Amino acid sequence: MMRSKNLNSRGMTLLELMVSLVVFSIIVGGAFSFLLTQSKGFQFGSDRMDILQNMRFAANVLEMDIRTAGSNVPDEQPFLIYAGTDVVAFNADYVTNVENDAWAVYYDKDAPTGSVTALTQSQRVTIPNTSFVYPDTSYEALGGGTNSPAETIIFYFQPDASTSRTDDYILYKKVNQDAGEVVARNLLQTPGLQFFDYMWVRNPPSAPVYIEQVPAGQLPLMHSVAVHGSTADTAVAARIDSVRGVTVNFTATNGKMGPDERQRAISRSIRLPNAGMAVKRSCGDEPMLGITMTAVPVTLGTGDPAIDLAWPQAIDEVSGERDVTRYVIWRRLSTNPAWGDPYLSIPSGQANYTYQDLAVTSGNSYFYAIAAQDCTPALSGQAPTAMVTVP
Repeated sequence: MMRSKNLNSRGMTLLELMVSLVVFSIIVGGAFSFLLTQSKGFQFGSDRMDILQNMRFAANVLEMDIRTAGSNVPDEQPFLIYAGTDVVAFNADYVTNVENDAWAVYYDKDAPTGSVTALTQSQRVTIPNTSFVYPDTSYEALGGGTNSPAETIIFYFQPDASTSRTDDYILYKKVNQDAGEVVARNLLQTPGLQFFDYMWVRNPPSAPVYIEQVPAGQLPLMHSVAVHGSTADTAVAARIDSVRGVTVNFTATNGKMGPDERQRAISRSIRLPNAGMAVKRSCGDEPMLGITMTAVPVTLGTGDPAIDLAWPQAIDEVSGERDVTRYVIWRRLSTNPAWGDPYLSIPSGQANYTYQDLAVTSGNSYFYAIAAQDCTPALSGQAPTAMVTVP
């Protein structure tokens, strides 16, 4: 019996194979082209989003902070210190680390002590990008006796040395003596514009008051007189006091160069609502203290020395005007005749107060003093303790 051959079981001819490969190549090439286009589109969209986020973050930080200039600044302390094309410096009671401080803009219990009050004359700093040194004097809070609560905040642009570009800048923020922290990178100067422009009040004789942009030739403006509002703080020296707004200009990039570079420019005007306003706050007469503080040396279980401080409520906390917001404490070595700046402050609101001073040295003798402070903020007279010697 003979088997029949299956005439349909044959392979592909060379021509058919070549046609199949050509068709397959066209399909695969089209797919790769589509994926490449999609990838470039996704990267383009990602770059645009990065630029927008970087730009908005930098602009929002500038606006949020600059508009606080002048908040809770004592009358003798200037609200605006330096107004330059690439740096702006101002004073503001921006943050406090005292829980019941009602006057600062923000509360941060972890804020360093050196970043929540004003610079003193002994802590003078040079404004970045300038040779201008500030302050020329120390400023006290309204009512006297304590350092001003308004710290110095500085924003400045500096070239970014970490990139190959020569037109790339970093925006920094500096508070008092702290090192400048980076706010944003990949920023360029917008062609034809300065990083900072300013608007000031003009009051010509026999004409309406108006606001105009400070001419570039008038910049920088600086508060060259130590005491704001003094007889010397007039004419040219007082020009910076008339500034009422800051305009921020910059261009954000995606950090790339050539055909892959993307840019987005922004200009934002920031009003200074506290500019020109005097701090006139009063809670009545200065608070009455009427109590004494005790200072007792102790030795802890670890063998370390300490001094226990204790005091009751002041007269004006428990009765009278009832306006005591905190207690201010000073400490000095027995060999030092001056009290200097306050050592610490304790919020009011307790029936009795205690504090254990651990930062003492065995063998040293100290004096302590206490005063009550109200919301003005005005201080009562100091009530010193007897000398206490650390064991």
